[in-house]
Amino acid sequence: MAKAKRALKWQRDPEGMRLRILEAAKQEFSAHGLAGARVDRIAAKAGANKRMLYYHVGKKDELYLAVLEGAYEKIRNEERGLDLEHLDPPEAIKRLIEFTWNYFLQNPEFLSLLQTENLSRARHLKRSTKVKSMHSPFVEMIRTVVRRGVESGDFQIAVDPVQLYISIAALTFFYLSNSATLSVIFGRDLLGKDAKEERLAHMIGLVLAALTGRSAELFGMVKASKRRVPQHQPV
Repeated sequence: MAKAKRALKWQRDPEGMRLRILEAAKQEFSAHGLAGARVDRIAAKAGANKRMLYYHVGKKDELYLAVLEGAYEKIRNEERGLDLEHLDPPEAIKRLIEFTWNYFLQNPEFLSLLQTENLSRARHLKRSTKVKSMHSPFVEMIRTVVRRGVESGDFQIAVDPVQLYISIAALTFFYLSNSATLSVIFGRDLLGKDAKEERLAHMIGLVLAALTGRSAELFGMVKASKRRVPQHQPV
């Protein structure tokens, strides 16, 4: 009887079942990686069985690729809502950095998925035409901001938008993905509230200084660090 009810629910709401499978798979792959993930656990979390899982998405590799594509689609969709085209160029770059930082903080499973895929040399991502197509509009959005910044005199040079975004992502990704080891090495809690605020201010100041040739404090965007820099004592 219970199996019959689950089958009926599956037939009535196939899209809902597919979304539950993908969400369960995202949690499984981010927690255990591709090699350690188990289809049985994904099916159980989704309230499905293997037959339903294979029907809606496919086998393990197809499921993993669908999760990757969904993860990229989610962040690119949210980036399009930033409305960067209608902000002053320095403010637009500031908003992009803030968004990227906060998105990575709030979606640690995305970082885990990226690490897993990089370990496999992007073997699965290479098969996806969907991911490649969704990045072109995003790059053009950044290119437009940079061009407007050069035209207005806010930015000194028309930097490559891909390089600019990679630099922003690197500043955020490396800090968060290595926070455990870096905290031990430098004796700081790098995920404490003050440390995260300081990091965000540092990234904004660094990128804007590179683009404008001026201190980002001139824009009123960067808080002074609360950490006192030790002064060298005279010998």
